[in-house]
Amino acid sequence: MESDLQVNTDQLGRFATALSRSLTSLSEARRALEHVRAAQLGTKELDEACDGFQGRWKYGADQLSARIRTVHVGVKLSREGYAQVNKAIESAFRAVDSRA
Repeated sequence: MESDLQVNTDQLGRFATALSRSLTSLSEARRALEHVRAAQLGTKELDEACDGFQGRWKYGADQLSARIRTVHVGVKLSREGYAQVNKAIESAFRAVDSRA
């Protein structure tokens, strides 16, 4: 059986970079929202809604960040593993070519 699996390590590297940037953007958005205090907005109801949102946003953002970090680590490890395999295959072909 023939495998159709092809891995582009450059694309994995770009994906890892994009994941890292998304973590930075998410962190920056959270920091920006932390500076907005409910008391600055107006009515008591609006203030309470803002406080509730802040709590849910922080929890959700923390959960999302943790998952992105996990995927980021996995992508980086996959890229490194495939790069090592590619180097080993290339070395093996060069060794065969040098014998011929």
